[in-house]
Amino acid sequence: MALEIASPPLARPRAAFGAMDAAFLAVLLLAFIGLQPFAVRNPATDLQTGPYQMTGGGDAVRQALYLLIFVTVFAAAFLRRGLDAISLVPPLLLCLLAWCLVSAAWAAAPDVAMRRAGLAIVVAIAVMLCVDALGFERAFRLWRWVLAGILIVNGLSVALVPQAVHLPGEQDPGLVGDWRGLYFHKNIAGAVSAVTAIVFFFQGLRSRRWTDFALFAAALLFTVMTRSKSSLGLLPLAISAGLVYRFAWRSALDRGIVAVALLIALFLAAAFVAVDYDAIARMLEDPAEFTGRAAIWQAEIAFIADHPLLGSGFGTFADTGSLSPLHNYVAGSWVEAVAHGHSGYLQIFVTIGAIGLGFTVLGLIVAPGIRFWRMDGSDLDLKAGLFALFVFLVLHNVMESDFLEGDAPAWVGFLLMLAFLYRLPLRT
Repeated sequence: MALEIASPPLARPRAAFGAMDAAFLAVLLLAFIGLQPFAVRNPATDLQTGPYQMTGGGDAVRQALYLLIFVTVFAAAFLRRGLDAISLVPPLLLCLLAWCLVSAAWAAAPDVAMRRAGLAIVVAIAVMLCVDALGFERAFRLWRWVLAGILIVNGLSVALVPQAVHLPGEQDPGLVGDWRGLYFHKNIAGAVSAVTAIVFFFQGLRSRRWTDFALFAAALLFTVMTRSKSSLGLLPLAISAGLVYRFAWRSALDRGIVAVALLIALFLAAAFVAVDYDAIARMLEDPAEFTGRAAIWQAEIAFIADHPLLGSGFGTFADTGSLSPLHNYVAGSWVEAVAHGHSGYLQIFVTIGAIGLGFTVLGLIVAPGIRFWRMDGSDLDLKAGLFALFVFLVLHNVMESDFLEGDAPAWVGFLLMLAFLYRLPLRT
C-alpha cells in the first residue's frame, strides 16, 4: 500500500531543483563531509581528539553558512505556514534545545555554551523545516544520494588518498591500518557507513533494486574495515530490530508478542547485571577497560554526583581546556584534550544535568518510541528502516557521544530519522 504523507511538500515541477533543495543539500554536505575532508592527523596532538574534530579550523565559516541556510529555510517556512512553522519541530526537542541555551547562564564559559547551543538549534530546526518543505520522498532521496556519494568517495580514497587509512605514527597504534575515508577518525567513518548500510538494506527491500543491495554490501564492507567496534557490534542488532518491526507491525497480536518478548529480555538483562554486579563494577573501575572509556566514565559519574541537577552548561565538555567540567576529577591534565565523553547520556548529564537528560530521554527516545508503536502497517520496509536507524543511534550513544553534537553526522542522521518519522501518519 502506498505511503500517505501527512502534509504536502512545496509545489514544484517534477524535475525542478530550487532553493530548498540547495539548502537541504548544503546541510547534508556540511554535516556529512564538513569543511576539511581528508584532514591530516597530527600524531603529536591527536591522541585524545574526538571524531568531530573534522570541522575544526573552519568554525566561523561553518557557522556563517549554517546561519545563511537557516535564514533561507525559516523564511520559506514562515511564508508558507506563518508562525505555525515552529510547530514542525517536535515540542520536546524544542524544550531540550531551549534548555541547552538556558544552561549558558551557569556555564563556566557562557559564550562557548551559547555559541554551541545556537549551532545545535540552527541545525535541528533547519533539518526539520527542510524535510517538511521538500516532502518525505524527495528529502529521503537526496539523503540517499549523499550517502551513496560519500560511500563511493570513501571506497576510492582508500586506494588513492594515503590519509584515508590511519597511518603509522598514531599515538594509539591500534588505529593503524583502519579505514577512515574522508573522515578524521575511523569511529565517524564507521558510524556513517553503518547508517548507510541500514538505509540501503531497507531501501533495497522496499525497491527490490540490486543497486540498493550492492550499496548495502559496500557500506557493510567499509564498516568492517574501519574496525569501529561500536558500529560493528550494533549494526546487526539494529538491522535485526528493523526486521522484527517489519514482521511484527502486520498485526496487533504480533506487536503484543514482540512487546512481551522485549519485557522478558529486559528482565533477564537486569537479572544478569544483578548477579554479576561485582564483576561489572570491577571492570568499570579499571581505567584501561573499554579502550580507555572507563576512565572518562568514572570522572563523569563523579562530577554528576556533585552537580546532579543543572550540570556544567551545554557544550562545555570538550575544547574548553582547563574549564572542562572534569578538570578536577581526574589525575593529570589529559582531560583537557578529550573531545567528547564516549557516552552521549553521561555527557548530557554532565553538561545539562538531570533536567536536560530528562528532556533527552523523553524527546529523543520515549516520544519517538511511542510514535513507532502507533504506526500502521503500510510501507513497512520504509518504517522498519527508520526503526533500525532509531535503534542503532540510540544504542550508539551508550559508547559514543552523538546527541546534540552540533552538526556531527550521527546526530544529523538522528535528526533526519526524527524528521522523517514525524512526517508519517499514525494509526487511526
